[in-house]
Amino acid sequence: MGSFRIGEAAELLGVSADTVRRWIDAGRLPAGRDEHGHRVIAGVDLAAFARGQGADPTEGAESSSARNRLRGIVVNVVKDTVMAQVDIQAGPFRIVSLMSREAADELDLQVGSVAVAVIKSTTVVVERAAPAAGARGRAGA
Repeated sequence: MGSFRIGEAAELLGVSADTVRRWIDAGRLPAGRDEHGHRVIAGVDLAAFARGQGADPTEGAESSSARNRLRGIVVNVVKDTVMAQVDIQAGPFRIVSLMSREAADELDLQVGSVAVAVIKSTTVVVERAAPAAGARGRAGA
């Protein structure tokens, strides 16, 4: 398992590099130094930290088998007489949902509304990401 520089860890966690530095300085996120003296975070430590940062997937749900919930802001709503397309920006992720117009109206989904995209899928495709530019194989090493 490789290690990640602060900027890479920040990108993966969806926070600023300064936030990652503060977490390291506060002892919340373990880090070491590479051969050049740069602070690095072991992949397993970053994964454990990210797991601990995740919200309870059932939060806000009375009872649901869905575990993938992404809170975001509605950035676009297109309605016709029967269907609606709702676009949600959840951090760096754009989620597009097609639903009945009736459902969109009942939820009062409008641009600027906060919404949660709940994703339940029997098929999830996982790809291995290419190393970030300038990573020189650290993340995948």
